[in-house]
Amino acid sequence: MTPEALLEALRASEEPKGYYLHADVGHCLETAESLLDNKARYGYLCCPCRLPCENETKDADIVCPCEYRDADVAEYGACYCTLFVSAEHRDDPDFYPEVDERRPPEKTV
Repeated sequence: MTPEALLEALRASEEPKGYYLHADVGHCLETAESLLDNKARYGYLCCPCRLPCENETKDADIVCPCEYRDADVAEYGACYCTLFVSAEHRDDPDFYPEVDERRPPEKTV
């Protein structure tokens, strides 16, 4: 799968739910490449912005789209890695809010 194909699949599945890919295409492509690197390395699409446990069951919360995305987008307008943004920010390529980490520290051990 190419980064472009991954982004198209994410767009198709997540836009109907109200989550949009960031307007900065370069950022999205880099994130998609990192997701695919993680898929090759670990066997699953874990968030490239977080340290995985290298166990898909333990990392289920950070498989993209992660389980923290909804709360992050609701509070900050973007998810932790800023791949997904709210409708309000979907056309702003300069929107990069600081998003606090929601994943509990014990999940990374």
